[in-house]
Amino acid sequence: MIHPTAIIHPGARLAEGIEVGAYALIGEHVEIDAGSSVGAHAVITGHTRIGRDNRIFQFVSLGEVPQDKKYAGEPTRLEIGHGNTIREYCTFNCGTVQDHGVTQIGDNNWIMAYVHVAHDCEVGNDTIFANGVQLAGHVQVGNFAILGGFTMVHQFCRIGAHSMTAISTVVLQDVPPFVTAAGNTARPFGINSEGLKRRSFSPATIASIKRAYKTLYKSGQSLEEAKGEIAHQARDCPELQPLLEFLALCKRGIVR
Repeated sequence: MIHPTAIIHPGARLAEGIEVGAYALIGEHVEIDAGSSVGAHAVITGHTRIGRDNRIFQFVSLGEVPQDKKYAGEPTRLEIGHGNTIREYCTFNCGTVQDHGVTQIGDNNWIMAYVHVAHDCEVGNDTIFANGVQLAGHVQVGNFAILGGFTMVHQFCRIGAHSMTAISTVVLQDVPPFVTAAGNTARPFGINSEGLKRRSFSPATIASIKRAYKTLYKSGQSLEEAKGEIAHQARDCPELQPLLEFLALCKRGIVR
């Protein structure tokens, strides 16, 4: 299952049955679990661990050193979970010791061509990154988030679970869970109702999330006042708790 032109370091740990395409390069500290495939001309290097059933397309670069001038060769890591699709020309870098030293990609993510995930990013599960999405360092992306093509995210920003960005959105502050954002710079445009329906959120829960959105963005209250009212609303709708937890950890402010 390994093309004869592929170059695989003897120290790499590949499970049986791995497919490796022509001219691929796999480094010494790479681990790849069963059921995964690596396309032609892909380069996987660094201290990189890749889980089960990942489909990695041609010309991808995974585990290369971070694009950070402070990096001094430390053995930082890239960790990729299970069941991900990583399309052509994606670049995922290892972490830095200035953060927790690892860039993390979860499970079942659909990542299209030319996506860049910089050092120390944390991507959850079941996300969709359209073509050309660019994450700067230390970005966090929650489960089921959808990033439209050519979305650009500033370092240290957070993208909440079940949120969505439109094409060419520029994110300079946090996007709360459930929110749809668009523009340069990003502004909120309601909640991701269709996505919530597809994930079997009940009509009552979606209505409660819309109410929380109006409290956050339409009531004229300060952020602290809105958080207090949403906490009251969460007593009847536990699904709002992740929104409260997200807002409590907000350091860069939220899109407005």
